[in-house]
Amino acid sequence: MARVQLDNLTKVFEAAGGPLVAVEELDLEIPDGEFVVVVGPSGCGKSTTLRMLAGLETVTDGEIRIGDDVINDKAPKDRDIAMVFQDYALYPHKTVRENIGYGLRLSTDLSDEEINKRVQEATQMMGIDDLLDKKPGALSGGQQQRVATGRAIVREPAVFLFDEPLSNLDAKLRKHMRTELARIHSELGITTVYVTHDQEEAMTLADRIVVLNDGKLQQVGTPKDVYYRPTNLFVADFIGSPSMNFFDVSLETDASGGRLVHKGFTYDVSQGFVDAVREQTDTTDFVLGIRPENARFGSAADEGKTVTGTVEVVEVVGSDNFIYLDIDGEEFRLRTTSEREPELGSTLEVTFDEGDISLFDANTEDAVIHGHRTPGGQETTVEQGTTAEQ
Repeated sequence: MARVQLDNLTKVFEAAGGPLVAVEELDLEIPDGEFVVVVGPSGCGKSTTLRMLAGLETVTDGEIRIGDDVINDKAPKDRDIAMVFQDYALYPHKTVRENIGYGLRLSTDLSDEEINKRVQEATQMMGIDDLLDKKPGALSGGQQQRVATGRAIVREPAVFLFDEPLSNLDAKLRKHMRTELARIHSELGITTVYVTHDQEEAMTLADRIVVLNDGKLQQVGTPKDVYYRPTNLFVADFIGSPSMNFFDVSLETDASGGRLVHKGFTYDVSQGFVDAVREQTDTTDFVLGIRPENARFGSAADEGKTVTGTVEVVEVVGSDNFIYLDIDGEEFRLRTTSEREPELGSTLEVTFDEGDISLFDANTEDAVIHGHRTPGGQETTVEQGTTAEQ
């Protein structure tokens, strides 16, 4: 096991239209034994970062350290890493036993007895010890994924690298394999860097999530950090399904507090909310953010804090319904119980608590404050927006 450190890591590809910056000055420290998941849209640099760690891409600038060693110029086989690819990369003519042990036979001087012992232990851990004499063509996708993971486990590396390993599996099997990977990490405690486009994977597996966009680091934090305290509009929009609702608003104030004014509604806020905003900025133009699960049906008691919209879609997803409203030409998503199913075209009033609002600077798109309601519903103070460096 080892600590991983990326210092000013940069990768530039030469393209026909000129240099293409895939990763730009990425700084990241991963403590020994941590499970870090890297997420972001296609082309954000997450797989390129992983490939530089693995030695499959050269580094344009910056340093990669595993432990105390700078590994920029080391060959992949000398980096003490093991990588699991999206397509599994199994030898079709070799058995499961041969696939898992092949790398050890090539790169180590371990005896056949020790290699067989490691293979047996890895396959037992992965639940495929009854498949040792079968070839990949006779295995399901999930079984092939287990073989690829077992091949990484037998290496007993300092660092595991996973490049979207579950993307070829069906939804049910992906959920099962997430549980298996979490169990394996708990048992082995090996530093892990895991790349995925699947937010659910990231939220359920990660000790910390790294969010990239256009090759730049946006935020590093626990799953709850990036979900409840996104550092900017991009993270707030990217993390969460459905994503956070956004509305352009201006902040108006008076002696009793203030209000957030949108072209389709006005939302009253307290003096404490105004003071928290004014501690951070003097601007009056913001983007209001509210998670779909933090909105609810309004009532007479919510006067001054309601938003009125027309029901356009009711999406039934088992125990929950997602209701899509049109609010003066903009979409508002509300998550509610399956019992609430309003008619299409009907008018609906919704509200949300001041303590669940996130506010972003309309010009910089950086977070100004986040709601002061914790996931358990406990009240604290209004928090300042975090930064990508935190």
